[in-house]
Amino acid sequence: MYHNPVMLEECVGGLNIHPDGVYADVTFGGGGHARAILDRLTTGHLYAFDQDEDAAANAFDDERFTFIPQNFRYFKNFIQLYHGGKIDGVIADLGVSSHQFDTPEKGFSTRFDGPLDMRMSQLTPNDAATVVNTYDHADLTRILRLYGELPQPQLIASDIVMARDAEPIETTEQLKAAVQRRLPRGKENKMLAQIFQALRIEVNQELDALTSFLSQCPDVLKEGGRLVVMSYHSLEDRIVKNFMKTGNAEGKEEKDFFGNLLTPYHIITRKPITATDEEMERNSRARSAKLRIAERI
Repeated sequence: MYHNPVMLEECVGGLNIHPDGVYADVTFGGGGHARAILDRLTTGHLYAFDQDEDAAANAFDDERFTFIPQNFRYFKNFIQLYHGGKIDGVIADLGVSSHQFDTPEKGFSTRFDGPLDMRMSQLTPNDAATVVNTYDHADLTRILRLYGELPQPQLIASDIVMARDAEPIETTEQLKAAVQRRLPRGKENKMLAQIFQALRIEVNQELDALTSFLSQCPDVLKEGGRLVVMSYHSLEDRIVKNFMKTGNAEGKEEKDFFGNLLTPYHIITRKPITATDEEMERNSRARSAKLRIAERI
């Protein structure tokens, strides 16, 4: 399977779909969420975005469906180009798909030996090998601290610099070998996942793209339109939470003359929805998922 969608019913239900409405799935992937949305449409339309070239093969042959091979940071421009008006809902399932993790050539997974790539689109200029072999110690420390939330990132950065001085680090196994002595016993996989996550976020500029996408949503959604976002780590979830609460990434509250909070959204989920124990047993990816839903005021 290309990808087993997490919290499918909760995500699609959160969109509050009108059969004649217009929706966007900005992380199409294997099309799991998109198929469920289409099944609920009659005369409506679904626009799907994905920057991964592999995802295009999953596009549906359906007059109610348009596939847009782009990063969702260009969401507003392409909705205006293809639709020309506001829409009824948008869903984003963030992070990396099962297909991407399970493809060794993409270099996302700690489980396989593969090229140190990690690009979600081959049009992205720098791969992970470029980051690992050309960033100075300070920049490596910064991304490991900010995006990996790692303890003592400067020591891991030092080991990477020392290893690359001997020979270029070009594969996932070489990177794992370079940082081996820093991995705490019994928690090796967790720390490796944090290191890989930090590099992946830097390569794909994921947090910048997410911030850009979320900043465009109020202009694209109709009054009563739904924003449904599922994230998989605290860095993403914090940005989503802040945008839904205040309309900006920092969570900075702005109030009107009467002291009322100025925000584009009414929050539907006061606390994020998480997967059931049964789904977590069935799909390990669901364990870290947090789903937030808001409605355009």
